[in-house]
Amino acid sequence: MATTIAVLSQKGGTGKTTAVRTLTDVFRRLRLTVLAVDLDPQGNLSDYLDVDPDAFPTIGDVLTGRAEPAEAVHGGIIPANLGLAEAELALGGKMGRELTLKKALAQVKGEYDVVMIDCPPALGLLTVNALVAADYALLSAEAQYFALQGVEQALEVIELARDSLNPGLEWLGVVLNIADMRTRHSREAFDSLREHFGEKLIDATIRASIAYAESAERAVSIIDYRPDLGVDYLNVADELLRRLGLDQARGRLSAMVNGGGATAGV
Repeated sequence: MATTIAVLSQKGGTGKTTAVRTLTDVFRRLRLTVLAVDLDPQGNLSDYLDVDPDAFPTIGDVLTGRAEPAEAVHGGIIPANLGLAEAELALGGKMGRELTLKKALAQVKGEYDVVMIDCPPALGLLTVNALVAADYALLSAEAQYFALQGVEQALEVIELARDSLNPGLEWLGVVLNIADMRTRHSREAFDSLREHFGEKLIDATIRASIAYAESAERAVSIIDYRPDLGVDYLNVADELLRRLGLDQARGRLSAMVNGGGATAGV
């Protein structure tokens, strides 16, 4: 069965969706089969992965029972659109609503090595569904003053999901996005997270750059568009693979980087 990772943040603008998109790309280059699940009604991950805006069915159709999960996979992603907001409202009145995504993914996750869930930038019912369906939670935080507060709020939701619905859920760690470690502000944000969360903070940080928006607009991975920036995600991926115990994939990553093939694809 796939290792399922829910990627979440307390608010928007933390680079969360870019993280899901790029890590999905890196893992696929390492010959891991990856299913991306867009659980954000804004559908940014679907856009980034170049899914047809009119693609049908979507994750909203799956959650409301209008489609089977396998039918909603389009090129390795179950996409989302604004209809997901309506699906969330419909879920609110159902018994066992927090288990809906878990039951759906159980039908398809056996075909994949990794499932990456891009949660909405809010800690509501959709995010709880993701945490109940996941084996691990990965937090995305922006390198700014309120990063610590946002991580603590997200951890409260993780603990709620673990205590009541998913006792096996593990916190994979927190990655600092949109960081300029040349500035004191970013360094202080990093140090604050390190002080409070120790080794749960991933050492590698993701540098701030307009290139991420440019690469998304062109539907080109940052690994290819700006390899000098893409190396940040290769370092994050290496640490995540270590924590997940995926040693063979980690060895392939090392060989890819050392052989200069980081942008070569699978």
